[in-house]
This record gives sequence, structure tokens and C-alpha cells, in this order.
Amino acid sequence: MQFRSIPNTCWGSALKKSLVALILMALAGCSPGPEPLSPLAYNATILAFGDSLTAGTGANPAASYPAQLESLAGRRVINAGRPGELSRDGVERLPSLLDEHQPDLLILIHGGNDFLRRLDIAETRGNLATMIQMARERGVEVLLVAVPAPTLLRLRSEAIYSELGSEFRIPVENDALAHILSRNALKADPIHPNADGYRVLAERVHRLLIEAKAL
Repeated sequence: MQFRSIPNTCWGSALKKSLVALILMALAGCSPGPEPLSPLAYNATILAFGDSLTAGTGANPAASYPAQLESLAGRRVINAGRPGELSRDGVERLPSLLDEHQPDLLILIHGGNDFLRRLDIAETRGNLATMIQMARERGVEVLLVAVPAPTLLRLRSEAIYSELGSEFRIPVENDALAHILSRNALKADPIHPNADGYRVLAERVHRLLIEAKAL
């Protein structure tokens, strides 16, 4: 019986693929994580900015995530949610709110309506980046919450949120909304949490604020 040797080109190709994979893993491991947030004084103001997920559609106002977060964090949380808003409109609305309230922290949840309308994902990413930059130019730190895009399969947060977190080195709550909107017991309709869902969101954001040294 004769055994045919495997061509060197096959080994070379496999070796190259393995080396590329190792390099990518090493780079991912070396990428810096989010910078800690500044501690929030007891008289600090948090601006919760976004669309219906911030406004609290699907529950009464007292059960919105900003209202529940205020109780958990012991800090003032302003609910600046506007149902139906696109990210491009958020870019226009945010500066005046930042100037009016001069918050210590911006919690940004935006992009869901862009996904529902199937707008260009690059535009949404750019609008989110612009809003983050607007806050930073005013000395306001940012916490980002990822929104899942509609899909036939399991809900997953859009990758642009983790990308922006890495780019700006800001904390990102990447799983809460995908978790909530995948469970009927936690949502009022297919795209909005109910009071229990908003409680879970507030708890996840509160936990991240603690991990990021803000509380």
C-alpha cells in the first residue's frame, strides 16, 4: 500500500489561516477596554436620551427605565425619550438638551427606528458617533445601550454598538434589550418592554454604572 504525501501547499495554506486567526485573537485581546466613568455625586444629573425605549412606551411613565433607574441610582434622571425618532433627528435634538440640563452623564439608546425602516446602517452608526461626540465636546460622559435589529432568528444587538464602545472607549450595555425583547413576559408588544422589562433594563444599566465606577 502506498501513501501519498499531502502537498506542501495545503500545509502552507492551513498554517497561514492558523497564523491569521492567532493574530486576530491577539489583537482583540490587546484592544483597550472602556475607560472608567467619573463618580456621580449625589446631586448629579443623568440625561436619558433616545426614542420610545427611553420614553417608556408600553408602560406607564413611572415604570419607564429612567424613572426606575432614578430610584436605583439615587441620582436625578431626566427622561428625554421621543417615540418614533430617527437617529438623524436625535442629532438635531440632543445639543439643546445637553446645553439646557448640563448633565454629568448621557445614557444613549437610539437607532431602533432606523432598523425598523431599514435605513443605511452606516448612517445610523455615524449619527450615534456624532451624538457621542456632541456630549464629549461638552464634557459629558456617555454610556451606550445597544438595540437589537429585527431578524427572523434570535435577536442580537447590532454590532455597531460594540464597535462604537471600542472606538470611544465608553461602557456599553450590549445584551439587555435583546434579552428583554426575546421574552414575552417582559414585553408589551414586539418592540417595546412592559413595566417588568423596563425594570430589567434599569437594573442592567444600574449594574453597569457600578462596574464602570460611576456609582
